[in-house]
Amino acid sequence: MPVEMQLARIIISELTDNQVIYLKEVNGEREFPILIGIFEATNIDRRVKEDYQPPRPLTHDLIVRIAEALDATVESVIISDLNDHTYFAQLRLIRSDGETIDIDSRPSDAIAVAVTFDPPLPIYVSETVLDEATSTTS
Repeated sequence: MPVEMQLARIIISELTDNQVIYLKEVNGEREFPILIGIFEATNIDRRVKEDYQPPRPLTHDLIVRIAEALDATVESVIISDLNDHTYFAQLRLIRSDGETIDIDSRPSDAIAVAVTFDPPLPIYVSETVLDEATSTTS
């Protein structure tokens, strides 16, 4: 059963190529980091700050608009796998006819899409990924 998580922290450093976001369990204490790129970290950081409206649509806005144009709603983010220190995620879309569509995504891009919504979309992590991620960061 996937565990609901929330974005807990974003660490941006201009001294390194890898930035860090931390996801924390909504109804628990587990937390783990995901290394992401500067572009994704900056976009996520801007979106979680109040009242940020980009002058033009960003890539993550485009994804939401495409889903809407195709008569689908972005429902959630699911981080489903961890393989060789690489996380795998899906954006879950629901079509107007009720069909569920999972789109392969990098976790950073999926989370950037999630935070374009107010309130942000739910972020779920599979229990096996959460167990492995938290056991390697302890």
